[in-house]
Amino acid sequence: MAELHVVTGAGPVGWTVAEQLAAQGHSVRVLTRSGSGPEHPMIERRSVDIESDDLHPHLDGATAIYHCTHAAYEDAVWRDKLEAMEKRVLDAAAGTVVAFPESLYAYGRVDGPIREDSPRDATYRKLGVRTQLLAARDRHSTPTVSVAASDFYGPRVMTSHMGERVIAPILAGKPIRVIASADLPHSFTYVPDFAAAMITAAAAPSMWNIFLHTPTAPAVSQRSMIEMFSAAAQLPSPKVGVIPAWVMRALSLVPGPMKELGDTLYQFRYPYVLDSSRSEALLGLQPTALADGTAATMAWWQAAVPAAVNGN
Repeated sequence: MAELHVVTGAGPVGWTVAEQLAAQGHSVRVLTRSGSGPEHPMIERRSVDIESDDLHPHLDGATAIYHCTHAAYEDAVWRDKLEAMEKRVLDAAAGTVVAFPESLYAYGRVDGPIREDSPRDATYRKLGVRTQLLAARDRHSTPTVSVAASDFYGPRVMTSHMGERVIAPILAGKPIRVIASADLPHSFTYVPDFAAAMITAAAAPSMWNIFLHTPTAPAVSQRSMIEMFSAAAQLPSPKVGVIPAWVMRALSLVPGPMKELGDTLYQFRYPYVLDSSRSEALLGLQPTALADGTAATMAWWQAAVPAAVNGN
């Protein structure tokens, strides 16, 4: 019998969760303000404002809920909106498990691999907001599961560090500048692996109310990722330059997008390695190889974003 699963948001994570659930034969209800989402006979799209509408009729009867709605990448907006938004979903879920896609921000800077038992007690700006959100989930009576990923990449991912800022220049034959260092190890999580981990964890009560890491391939450098994307597209690897950390720090003194990026500059000034081995064992899942993930990503871009392919 098909189960009903509810997904809030239709960004790259919510979209992929909905597609994977539908492919498994489940009924899926996608809630977005605009009514957007994948077109599939098993997917119902509803126009719903998570911040103001009554959520009970939209979540009623769900086997699991995947809260993939977010807010603008600004500290003030996160503090103003995110905890209240999550509470509305948790209240309306009324005991149905809610799975959250999570970042690694609450860990702050970690010397060495980031493991599930590393302290999650960061307090600075957006990092601290993630710590507060995790604490609020723990306090709520509704069961939750938080599945964390490093910087992610994959089909539909546009605004990440391995999104349009590197792929569009590769396809256009233009040079690329990355943040802080092109050659330090950095973990990158494949979005379909992220979605699969959330679905698997939500289906297993033994994994509820714990913090998991998405199965993530071994860390590589930003330069190596760019080379793999280029090889997948059968294109020459572009020249890779670096925006020095001191430039990023200077720019982060001014309110705006660069200040927001400055909160996580440490992720690119030092090795940033996610260890997902414990969660892989719990989930029974393995990460997609980077060569396969980058190939699927470039195939999506070449099919879905012809302007980038044509260098426009």
